Amino acid sequence: MRRSRARTVATATLAAALTAVTAACGGGSSTSDEGSNDKPKELTYWASNQGTSIAHDKQVLTPELKRFEKQTGIKVKLEVIPWDSLLDRILAATSSGQGPDVLNIGNTWSASLQATGALLPWDEAHLAKIGGAKRFTPSALAATGAEGKDPAAVPIYSLAYGLYYNKKMFKDAGIDGPPTTWGELVKAGKKLTGDGKYGLAVEGGDPVENSHHAFILGKQHGADFFDSSGKPDFDSAGAVKAVKQYVDLLANDKIAAPGNAEYAKRETIRDFATGKAGMLLWQAAATSIKSNGMKQDEYGVAPLPVQAPGSGEKGTKSMVAGINLAVFKNTDNIDGAMEFVKFMTSDKEQRTLNAAYGAIPPVEAAQSDKAFDTPDLKVLREVLNTASAPLPQVPDESKFETLVGTATKELFADAAAGRKVTTESVRKELSAAQQQMRK
Repeated sequence: MRRSRARTVATATLAAALTAVTAACGGGSSTSDEGSNDKPKELTYWASNQGTSIAHDKQVLTPELKRFEKQTGIKVKLEVIPWDSLLDRILAATSSGQGPDVLNIGNTWSASLQATGALLPWDEAHLAKIGGAKRFTPSALAATGAEGKDPAAVPIYSLAYGLYYNKKMFKDAGIDGPPTTWGELVKAGKKLTGDGKYGLAVEGGDPVENSHHAFILGKQHGADFFDSSGKPDFDSAGAVKAVKQYVDLLANDKIAAPGNAEYAKRETIRDFATGKAGMLLWQAAATSIKSNGMKQDEYGVAPLPVQAPGSGEKGTKSMVAGINLAVFKNTDNIDGAMEFVKFMTSDKEQRTLNAAYGAIPPVEAAQSDKAFDTPDLKVLREVLNTASAPLPQVPDESKFETLVGTATKELFADAAAGRKVTTESVRKELSAAQQQMRK
């Protein structure tokens, strides 16, 4: 069995950062003199790449940051960081002390980053400064840190996975509507595959995307990847079934193209929007689909399939996806950081920003805007509120994404190269990933 250097390096870096001493961690920029009582007039903000490009994010965010500066007199230095390097940048900041004042984090990382001690805890007093916890949807708050502890961050964008399907391709193939079970999805995918086209596009080269689908399918097979004490349980029978089922979309069912094993930068959205694939599993993809030339009336959105009609956790159709806004605990501008978080989570900004990104506002009052009544967002909002589950809020969650996601990537590479993916080969990869957690 192959073991990639990238996996070893990423795991070692992650482990080192998560065990680093963070008491000296602090970020921020201040234009006031040391010892002065003047309020610092500048903040540093690390934003995640939410739009179709870094330039798109700057186009969306810059006017809002100017508005904040006009209201408060506080200038915001913006850096938009791609997802493939964001976690590494954050972990480096927690160990070096060279971080921003405010930053976006993937909500699945909340408990892991909380464990470093680098982020400001959002206790009742801090939450009161931004209107209180009741402003946010329960599903979004469930992904802000470990249970029983003050949140490590507050929600800013909510997302959910949906099944996007090409209406014309479905009609031409004689498929009546979107599949509701995975068996139906495979059957539909085979009808759509041929003449250089495939039934489904998957992002097999992206560990984070892989880990999300492993978790969703894991829930459907009764697996959590961590036991009740927070210890990893990556190679349970349910987890093995979940990962094999996902990889089999390429390996056995052959409804995804072999090249998908290397996809890691939204190539799936391009293939879907240009008619090379009939289906797509993605989080709130409308903005990116539009940027690739596909009109909204040319596709439909439905909940992800389940194993069979049912309820409870086995009916999970998405992880609680989204972005949280965090403050570095030792920022030299805590008041300014609080004002910035209050501004970014205000009803008005929530409507503006989530509409621009095709996301769902985690602030309930902002959801009433007509911008969030589109057919796709109605489906995704229903999934998020009724059929989603947060990834395990344990300190090792981000290592789970790296290790299980990379193991799944290795299996996709095997499938693309013509090597057989079996239950045993999946179990070996997941067992090896679990062993890496203990190093």
